[in-house]
Amino acid sequence: MTERTNLSEPDAGASPGSVRTPYTGAVYGSLVAASVVAGASAAGPYARLELVLLLLCTGVVFWAAHAYATLVGDLLPHRPLTWSGVGRVCAHEWPIVQAAVAPAAAVAISPVLGLGVEGAAWLALGVAVVQQVAWATAAVLRAGASRRAVVSAAAVNLALGLVIVAAKVAVQD
Repeated sequence: MTERTNLSEPDAGASPGSVRTPYTGAVYGSLVAASVVAGASAAGPYARLELVLLLLCTGVVFWAAHAYATLVGDLLPHRPLTWSGVGRVCAHEWPIVQAAVAPAAAVAISPVLGLGVEGAAWLALGVAVVQQVAWATAAVLRAGASRRAVVSAAAVNLALGLVIVAAKVAVQD
């Protein structure tokens, strides 16, 4: 699968009404979510709520930054922007926000699982890493890559996630 760079035009290979999953944003958003959890210090009476809001707000900010960078850096120099072009770019980058939802949900349901705040953070980090590996693997599978490429993509993304896990371990009090 090749990533479409001209987002102001409809996807030439797509049938009308078909949905194309932008795996890049999902993988990237999962990595951002994992980084947020690893770097966040959960303390205070509303630590879970703060972590949920931090995950979701960071997802939205990175989504907006990516959409803006694509619009101004990739599209604007080549043609005037249209509202439909802006909408397509924003929709294309939306998986960055979506990737923050599962880790945020993990934090939100952690009391039901009997987890403290630290356990909730580890759960969210695990969810983010697992979904990052899953999205990367799905992208390679959808591209029709070899079994070796699928395993390699999963391994690389697991390694990236484990670097974040190691960073969290290293900075813990």
